[in-house]
Amino acid sequence: MNLSGLFVHFLNGMAEASSLFLVAAGLSLIFGVSRIVNFAHGSLYMLGIYGAYSLVAVLGGSVAGFWLGVLLAALAVGGLGALVEMTLLRRIYRAPEMFQLLATFGLVLIFNDMAHWLWGPDDLLGPLAPGLSGSVQIAGRYVPDYDLALILIGPLMLLLLWMLLTRTRWGVLIRAATQDREMLGALGVNQAWLFTGVFALGACLAGLGGALQLPRQPANLALDLSVIGDAFVVVVVGGMGSIPGAWLAALIIAQLKALCIALGVIEIFGVPVAFPKLTLVVEFIFMAIVLVFKPWGLMGRPMSVARAMGTPEAPLRPATPLMGWLAFGAVACFAVLPWLSGTFPYAMVLAQDILVAVLFAVSLHFMMGLGGMTSFGHAAYFGLGAYAAALLFRSLGLGLDVSLLVAPMVAGLAAAVFGAFCVRLSGVYLAMLTLAFAQIVWSVVYQWDEVTGGSNGIVGVWPPDALNGASYYMFTLALVLALVLLVRRSAFSPFGYALRAGRDSPARAQAIGIPVKRVQWVAFVLAGAMAGLAGVLFVFSKGSTSPEVMTVGKSVDGLVMVLLGGIQALAGPVAGAIGFTLMQDYFVGITQYWRALFGAVILLIVLVFPQGIAGFFGRFIQRSPSP
Repeated sequence: MNLSGLFVHFLNGMAEASSLFLVAAGLSLIFGVSRIVNFAHGSLYMLGIYGAYSLVAVLGGSVAGFWLGVLLAALAVGGLGALVEMTLLRRIYRAPEMFQLLATFGLVLIFNDMAHWLWGPDDLLGPLAPGLSGSVQIAGRYVPDYDLALILIGPLMLLLLWMLLTRTRWGVLIRAATQDREMLGALGVNQAWLFTGVFALGACLAGLGGALQLPRQPANLALDLSVIGDAFVVVVVGGMGSIPGAWLAALIIAQLKALCIALGVIEIFGVPVAFPKLTLVVEFIFMAIVLVFKPWGLMGRPMSVARAMGTPEAPLRPATPLMGWLAFGAVACFAVLPWLSGTFPYAMVLAQDILVAVLFAVSLHFMMGLGGMTSFGHAAYFGLGAYAAALLFRSLGLGLDVSLLVAPMVAGLAAAVFGAFCVRLSGVYLAMLTLAFAQIVWSVVYQWDEVTGGSNGIVGVWPPDALNGASYYMFTLALVLALVLLVRRSAFSPFGYALRAGRDSPARAQAIGIPVKRVQWVAFVLAGAMAGLAGVLFVFSKGSTSPEVMTVGKSVDGLVMVLLGGIQALAGPVAGAIGFTLMQDYFVGITQYWRALFGAVILLIVLVFPQGIAGFFGRFIQRSPSP
């Protein structure tokens, strides 16, 4: 690659950075003021490009029509953001951070089906920008005129945002809210309208970032989740709440991707290395490095992201007799299903999926509910367990018995390595570092065709004949039940008390001699091993595995299960996994817009049962707390 080619790739990276900066800047503003990790921010980007497609088609193909359509699309998304803040988010500002995340995930499902209903499932390719449809020859290569325009738009928006935040009274209030919201309220500032304005501005920036991509990429329904990952990376790397940091991070990450494409395949010490493959994961590698050495991001500050972490929760209490009988009844219902398979043949298949989901959710709740360590990448250990079992079976000819011992150890070993870095952080930074490591693992599995089968995965993995059908189901039921009881028992053990002490008050726990980080690391490893065991049970029940088992969506499913059930209840992950799997299966069967229906149920639960399903019902049947 010569210098002229590198320069052209540099310009492409600059154009990509501008669009990425707009999305990340809006997300950073929203988090800085409201402290909400807005998972629906990618949906606003997606709606921006869809809105621009329709508005440009209506307003005509002139220069004025195109740019007016882009601007109106951004403003419409900003208005939608304000409506969402006033009708939903304003009601849950006092809720735990993770329930806010659950609410915004519900919005993702609703917005995705709304776009599906309005614009259909097919990709929509917008027109080229009038007056900018040509290209310019630079250093012997052609660069699109529109990319050069984007290169100018990015710094211009950075300047405008800087002036807004530093030269206006509203900007001063935004910066004050970022530092100390309580003091701002004590001074008489109307925080409600300030939050609404900031959310509308952040949504408008996301919509503008999407609308500006209309000539560069087609509008499609997968943009919401694909963009939000990159936006989170930029915000965290730059520093939560820092607009200049978002610009710097967007520039670095976009240039790293452009450089990987430019380098192509080169030899390093005689070994060919395909750098374009790194474009799937290079931003997560960079984020992991930044968070390990500079936990608050390149331009972030600890004070700018402070929030009430580790609020003490109500002490756990042993189950009442009524709760014990309810649990016994649930287990009995699962146990009799094999004898009903002739009448309800699908019931045992669904119950098998529920049992795997229960173990996966319990493993996440062990580190998240008891340890206070939120993970956005827990599916990595589920996938490692599944792939380890599949490889042991297909490559070495080893069966279920060996897989049950070795595969969880593989997942636990990965958790031990990643956890050594993750437990040094807390809050959203810990969650994002787990996401970075998970994406690195996913990228290796997805692209290592010779070993993992790449995107096709591994097929033909089945339990021995002695455990076929109902026998394997009963084996799974017994194993999951034993592990659930073991986890519950550990919650009342000295280790469980130490883990919760480190969650509620790390400084006090450390002062009385509890090695908080070591205890958290052990919990991290055990949770990873349990998730790996769930992956083993999954692959032998389905007969195959693929990279989809360790995607971000799978990790989000685990989070939703834990939060639906109730993070403060030991029965929460069990209730959440059962409810999540049943609702998803039922809604898929009754309408093609099942995501919107599922999202509406999630929002209803967040608003009506903020303590989760198990927490809500447990409040009525639990004993009164001891004095």
